[in-house]
Amino acid sequence: MKRSGAAVSRLALNRVAALVPIMLGVTFLVFALLHIMPGDPARAMLGPEASQETVEALREELGLNRPFLVQYGSWLWRVVQLDLGRSVHGSHDPVTEIIARHWPATLELTVVAMFFATLFGAITGIVSAVRANHLVDHVARTVTFLFLAMPGFWLALEMVIIFSHHLGWLPATRRGEPVGSVEWIRHMVMPGFVLGTGTWAFLSRILRSSMLEVLGADYIRTARAKGLPERRVVFKHALKNALIPFVTIAGMSLGALLGGAVITETVFSYPGIGREMIGAILARDAPVVQGIVLLLAGVFVLTNLAVDLLYMVLDPRIRVGGAAG
Repeated sequence: MKRSGAAVSRLALNRVAALVPIMLGVTFLVFALLHIMPGDPARAMLGPEASQETVEALREELGLNRPFLVQYGSWLWRVVQLDLGRSVHGSHDPVTEIIARHWPATLELTVVAMFFATLFGAITGIVSAVRANHLVDHVARTVTFLFLAMPGFWLALEMVIIFSHHLGWLPATRRGEPVGSVEWIRHMVMPGFVLGTGTWAFLSRILRSSMLEVLGADYIRTARAKGLPERRVVFKHALKNALIPFVTIAGMSLGALLGGAVITETVFSYPGIGREMIGAILARDAPVVQGIVLLLAGVFVLTNLAVDLLYMVLDPRIRVGGAAG
C-alpha cells in the first residue's frame, strides 16, 4: 500500500514537473509574437507629441533596446516576482491590477457555462444512451448536432434579439451585482448558456458513446442477469466507468471555455478578461496581452493536471500502472 502511494505521488510530481517546459514554451511564443508586432510601446506610452529623444530615453529605461533574449529573460524574472509590468495606455495601471479587476467576472462566467455544459451534457448523454435509437435519443442527438454546428456569436446575437429586445425577459449586456443575487443570475443566463452550449453538445455525445460501450460490456450483462434494478446497473456500475472520458473532455474544455469567453464577453459587453484582452490587442498593449495569456495558459495546464490526478481516483488501473512503474 505504501509502495503504491509513493508511486502515485511520484507520478503526480512528474506531471507537475512537465508543466514547467510547457509554460516556458507558451511564454516564449507569446513574447516573440508580440515582439515582432508593429508599434512602439514607448511611443504608445508617451503619445504622438513626444520628441524622439524622450521616446529613446524611455526605450532605454524599459530595456526595449536590448537583445530579444535578454528582454525575454528580464521579463521572465519579473514574472517570477509577480511583476507583469504596466499597461502602455490610459492610466498605465499595473497588469496585475487589471487582471485582478476583470478575472473574477470571467471566472464567474466560465463556472456558469461549465455548470450548464456538464449538467445538460450528463442528462442528455445518459438519457440518449439508456434510450438508444428511441425518439428521445433522436431528438437529443439532433439538438446536440445543431448546437455543435451553430456559431457561438450567432447564437448570442439571436438570444439578445429574442430574449432581450423582443421579449424583454433578460438584460443584454453588462454584469449583475452582487454575485448570487437575482439580478446577477438574470445577467448570467444568456452569456453562460451561449458559452456552454458547444461544450454541452460535445460532452453529451462523448458520454452517450461511452455509456453505450460500457452498457454492452460483459459485467453489465452479468449484473442484469443477477436481477439488479436497471437504475442501479446504470448509475452504480456503468456510469462510473463511462465518466472517465467525460471528465477528461470536461477538464480539457475549460481552456476552450476561457478562449470562447473572448467572443461571448464582446457580444454581451461583459467586463471580463477576454474583452479586456481584445482591447489590449487592438491597442498594441503588449504587457496586458502577455499577462492575460500567461494567466489563461496557467489555468489551462493546471486544469489538465487536475484531470490527470482525478484519473487516479476514477480509474484504479492508473494507480496500479503508477505503482508498477
